[in-house]
Amino acid sequence: MTTTRRTLLTAAAAVPLAAPPVFAQTAWPVRPVRIVVPFAAGGSVDVMARTIAQRLQERTGQTFTVENRTGANGTIGGIAVSTATPDGYTLLISASVQTIARLVMRNPGYDPLTDLKPVARTGEGPCLIACNPSRPQKTMAEVKAAAIANPRDWAFGVSALGSAGHLSTIQFTRAIGADVTLVPYRGTTPALADLMGGNIGVQIDPMLAMLPPVRAGNLHGLALTAPRRNAAAPDLATTAESGFPEVDAQSWWVVWAPPRTPDSITARIAEEVGAIMAEPAVRTRLEGLAIVPLFQKGAELDAYIQSDFERAERLLKLANVQPE
Repeated sequence: MTTTRRTLLTAAAAVPLAAPPVFAQTAWPVRPVRIVVPFAAGGSVDVMARTIAQRLQERTGQTFTVENRTGANGTIGGIAVSTATPDGYTLLISASVQTIARLVMRNPGYDPLTDLKPVARTGEGPCLIACNPSRPQKTMAEVKAAAIANPRDWAFGVSALGSAGHLSTIQFTRAIGADVTLVPYRGTTPALADLMGGNIGVQIDPMLAMLPPVRAGNLHGLALTAPRRNAAAPDLATTAESGFPEVDAQSWWVVWAPPRTPDSITARIAEEVGAIMAEPAVRTRLEGLAIVPLFQKGAELDAYIQSDFERAERLLKLANVQPE
C-alpha cells in the first residue's frame, strides 16, 4: 500500500459515515418556542403556562407562543409534544393528571412516563371541597353524617378521571364510608354548573377554579385538601383540621420536553424556569391564584413523579377505576 493511499484511508476512517443531528444547546433559544397546553384556556395549567411563557419571552428576547391542544384527558397535547423534534422548541406544560393517562384510558396512544422528558416542576396547589350553599351541612363532619344517612342525596362530581380532584374524591368517599355516587364530567365547568344547580352534592377541584364561586356565594367551601392553610384563602380550614388528614391530594405543574431532548438543552430551560419561579412578582401572582410556586428538577423530579404516579395507581385500584 502506498503512502498516499494509506493517508487517504486513515482520513476517511476519521469521518463518520452518518453524523447524528446536532441541535442548539446552550444557545437556546435562537428562534420562537411553542408551549403546548393540553387543556382549555383559563384553567390552572393555562395560567401557569402563560405566566412562564411571558417571562421567558421577556428574559430571552425570543417569542414564546402558548398553544391550547385540548382533548382526551390531556393526551392529544401530550402526544403532539412526545412526537415533536427534540430540540427544545416544542414544550409541554401540564398538571399532575398528565402522567396517569394509561391508568384511566384503555388506549391513550402514548405513555407520559416514558414518552415525555420532565424538565422542571413549577408549583403545587390544594383542591377545594365545596357544596351547594342551600344545603344545611357546613362542615366535613356534617357532610359525612348526611352522606351516611342518605347516600343517594350525595353524588360527587368528578371533572377529570385521575385528576387531583378525582383522587381527593376517592379519599373523601372512602373516609366517609358511604356508598355515594361519583358522576364523571368533561371538565370543571360543567361539573360546577351542576353543583351550583343542586344536581350533585359535592365537587373537589383545584382552588383556582373553585375559589371564585365560593367567594361569590354560589358555593360553600368546606375545606382544602392540604395539611396547611393557603395564603389565597386563609379563612378556609384544611382537611387535616377538619378531621380528615387522609384527604390530601394536590395538583402540581411541570414543564416537559420531547423524549431524547439533549440534557444540555433541558438544563438550559430548567435554569431559566428556576430563575422565573424565584422572582417575587411571579410568586405573588401565583400565590394569589392559590398556587404554591416551587422549583424541582433532575433526579429529584423524576422520583417525585414516579412516587405520585404510584400513589394515584393505588387509589384508583382501591376505587376499582377501570381504563375506559
